[in-house]
Amino acid sequence: MGGDTLTPRSSSPEEESWLLDQDVSQSSSSLHLPYHPRKQEVETVNEECGFRFGGFEEEVGRRNISTNSLELEINQRNRCKAFKEVLQSYDQLQSRTESLKEAKSKILSYRPGEWIDKAGSMNLSDYNVPKTTTLLLVGSKGSGKSSLVNRISKVFDDDKFAPERAQVSYNYSAGEGTYFLREYMIPRGSSSICIYDTRSLSDDSSDNIAMLKNWITKGVRHGELLIRPSDNSSLRTRMKCKVRKNGSQSKEAKMVNFVIFVVNGIAVLKSMDSEDEGKKYTQMIATTFNCPYLSFKDDKPVVVITHGDLLSLSDRARVRVQLGELLGIPPAKQIFDIPESCDPVTELTIIDMLRYSLEHADKNLPHRHWLAEKVCRCRASLSPYIYVLIILGIAIISITIKHMHIRHASKSKPHVDWHAIRHLWLD
Repeated sequence: MGGDTLTPRSSSPEEESWLLDQDVSQSSSSLHLPYHPRKQEVETVNEECGFRFGGFEEEVGRRNISTNSLELEINQRNRCKAFKEVLQSYDQLQSRTESLKEAKSKILSYRPGEWIDKAGSMNLSDYNVPKTTTLLLVGSKGSGKSSLVNRISKVFDDDKFAPERAQVSYNYSAGEGTYFLREYMIPRGSSSICIYDTRSLSDDSSDNIAMLKNWITKGVRHGELLIRPSDNSSLRTRMKCKVRKNGSQSKEAKMVNFVIFVVNGIAVLKSMDSEDEGKKYTQMIATTFNCPYLSFKDDKPVVVITHGDLLSLSDRARVRVQLGELLGIPPAKQIFDIPESCDPVTELTIIDMLRYSLEHADKNLPHRHWLAEKVCRCRASLSPYIYVLIILGIAIISITIKHMHIRHASKSKPHVDWHAIRHLWLD
């Protein structure tokens, strides 16, 4: 299929709801100007999250704590530990900014399959390696997928004044958005990495599952129109008119190698601090994220949080911890906070996110069925000789059968006893 001859992934019949709902304590805070963490902020993490487990073991020994209370205490301890790790990750990013150039060069020199996890005696030739590693952006309306494409592109563009590549929509109520799949090579002009910007997720989980299933199992094509069953007739007509203006879609289909799940940090925070009606956003995220089509060998997508520059550091960390619990992934390692800012820390976060995505894309490349392919190649190379041998065998068998028939016929002829006839005549 197209240039990348990866075997399409077989679809699973599981299309059920994976809704998760978790209670989150603590109140929200007001918006702040963007800033980066300071060392003293990390040092006061115990006070920020209420880390009060110093005498917990003694308390267990003094009185009988119910199972539910114990479980709550353990969950709170794990939450505070994760909160502390997330805050420390911001501090670690600042200390690593000196290695930004080196980290960037590793992405620029990347080739598909280069970071493959070679287990046992496996070699690169034992894997089905694509010409281009394809990363798929998935996210809800207003999550910032197109803006993320532009920020990623600018990190690797030599020309910092180059125009933005992806069209960013600012009026969602007017129906604007990405209706056509868009392919962006990273960096421009390369062939090793491409990122696909997609249409926003719907409020209807069945629409999302059907759309994701199609992308993951059949591949993605640049310029492909994305129409959902729930789209009204006027939107369908308007989009089909755009198809005629924009031209046809690409004939080349690329199989998706890994997924980047983009989440609006402000929407998550609002959902955390609201009642049941306001939790629809996080429920939709959990349902879509846990869709089996997005997991590659049980390897879940990487998560990017956007709009964090409008939140305080504490709230940004809370959002990451909440998403980690909700989605079942480590918040300090698999969730990346990429705000709307241009600075070394943000650039390094983008590079780290890409590094994670590419490593896991290589890790999940399918193995070649080398034995079957070898047999097929042997059959192809030996086929002319096989035909000759078959023809010779048929000829030999025909001659043998004919010879046996002649011998049998000669033996079955009647024998005339002339000596007996002569005696009869004389008598």
